[in-house]
Amino acid sequence: MSGMTEETILQGCLQNNANAQRELYNRYSPKMLAVCYRFAHSREDAEDMLQEGFIKVFTQIHTFRSQGAFEGWIRRIIVHTCINHLKKNKRFNESVDLIHATSLQVREDSVPSIVQAKQISECIRLLPIGYRTVLNLYAIEGYNHKEIAGMLDIEESTSRSQYTRAKQMLEDILIRKKILQRPVKKFPFLSAFGQ
Repeated sequence: MSGMTEETILQGCLQNNANAQRELYNRYSPKMLAVCYRFAHSREDAEDMLQEGFIKVFTQIHTFRSQGAFEGWIRRIIVHTCINHLKKNKRFNESVDLIHATSLQVREDSVPSIVQAKQISECIRLLPIGYRTVLNLYAIEGYNHKEIAGMLDIEESTSRSQYTRAKQMLEDILIRKKILQRPVKKFPFLSAFGQ
């Protein structure tokens, strides 16, 4: 890791300085690859999303206004890139438009915490792509259902029902894999993931 400050990196990138761009990529790509991996079908997909996302970061860096964290700004671009990548996928569009849930039994707060993040991540990857995407956006990335609805071109109620179904399905998977025991108590799920 070089001793370049975030400000130096930012200024360098604004001037299309290759060293600054390399430094920015090296500093943030491991975390951002983890973000992509949660949305992607495969490691190759995740790497494609990452590359595409960083191209956007470099071409849009002049729009960063130093309000809020630079890493948060990069992460938003990466997440939006992942979503756009998924929206080109026919299976994703079919999955997201799935049945609007009616009379769902909501088991609120029923997604795990005392589990290793890696185990949970692998189980999340077993969810249908639409469920997985809404769960990632809401529970991990912190978007609200209104924002998710806008990003995915779905109704807010669809986002809510997809999230509820995703949590139920994830809970069932975790129980089936004996990562989680019944009865499930409250668990603040995302502490397991970190950022």
